[in-house]
Formats: sequence, C-alpha cells, structure tokens
Amino acid sequence: MFPTTLITSFSVTASPTVLLLGDSLSASYGMKQNEGWVALLNQQLIMEDAPYNILNASISGETTAGGLSRLPNILAKQSVDYLVIELGGNDGLRGFPPKLIKQNIIKMVDLAQAREIPVYLMDIQIPPNYGPRYSKMFRDVFQQVSNEKQVKLLPFFMTEIVIDPSLMQKDGIHPNRIAQPKIAKIMAQQLTGILSNH
Repeated sequence: MFPTTLITSFSVTASPTVLLLGDSLSASYGMKQNEGWVALLNQQLIMEDAPYNILNASISGETTAGGLSRLPNILAKQSVDYLVIELGGNDGLRGFPPKLIKQNIIKMVDLAQAREIPVYLMDIQIPPNYGPRYSKMFRDVFQQVSNEKQVKLLPFFMTEIVIDPSLMQKDGIHPNRIAQPKIAKIMAQQLTGILSNH
C-alpha cells in the first residue's frame, strides 16, 4: 500500500501531473516500493527532465468502488492534469457484476471530467475464471465506457508480461521485479503518446 506521504510528494511541481489510480499491479506488490514500475518510471522522467510526473495513488487489493471512494479527496488536495484509471481487475477476480464495475468507472470519469481533467482508462483483462460469458461482459465494460464517455482506452500493460512466466510472481497474477522495467518502458511510451497530443 502506498502511504499518503507518497501522494503529497509530487504536489508542488510545474510539470503536468498524471494521477494513476490503480491496484496491486501498480503498487509494487511483493516488492519494495522503489522497485515498482511507477517509481522506476518517475526516476527516469527526472533524469530525462521529462515534461510530466506520475502521482501514484495505487493500492493493493483496490476495487473500482474503493477508487471511487478515494478519488474526490485526492482531486480536492492535489493538482491533477491527467487521470489514468488502472482498476477493475480485483472486481473481476471477485466476480463483481459488470454493471456495477461500469457504474463505478463512469462515476470516476465524471468526477475528473467535471474538473476538465482528461481521463485514460486501462483496458483491463482477467483470467477466464468465471467462464466465457462473464469474461466477455467484463471486457465489454471498458470499451463501453470508452465509447460512452469519450475516454481513450490504453492497452493493458500486463498483456505482454503475463505470457512470460519468468516475468511473473508465483501467484501467476502479479509481475515480478524483472518485469518492472519492462512495464515502465511500456507505460513511458503510452504516456508520452498521451501528452504529445495535448
């Protein structure tokens, strides 16, 4: 879990701030905080004097409901220029209703858009634990939100990682330390693409 002090550490900056609202995949699960892909990418951005930084508000075990409950307070206290939502995986693994997942994501999008903050939604995928019907309904949620709210979908960074067992922890769900620089590279490309269009 990321402490509040980490969130506030990026509050005073002239560079655009990308708020990442995510779960364990972005919260250094199973490793030290500074070993995760977000910390690695922020270090790279500092060295390159990049025109943005990432404010990581990711928590292991987070659901879309949890993200929705935390987002208003974060937006009230932080200067946020972009929002990236990397949530839904835990909802799917717990078999939560896709309709509820969609409602929560839409409410998060609405909160950001009310402040004229561009939103980007990670196209989350889950293992087919609950059968093809649920898996399809889950996948459709993200495309539906993208279409209805005019939110750009970002390719799920785990797609390239999960197929390689050497990049995964023993649970088969979380990326390991070796994977973190690779995810940082994937996300650097995506975020650079986002900011170059604004």
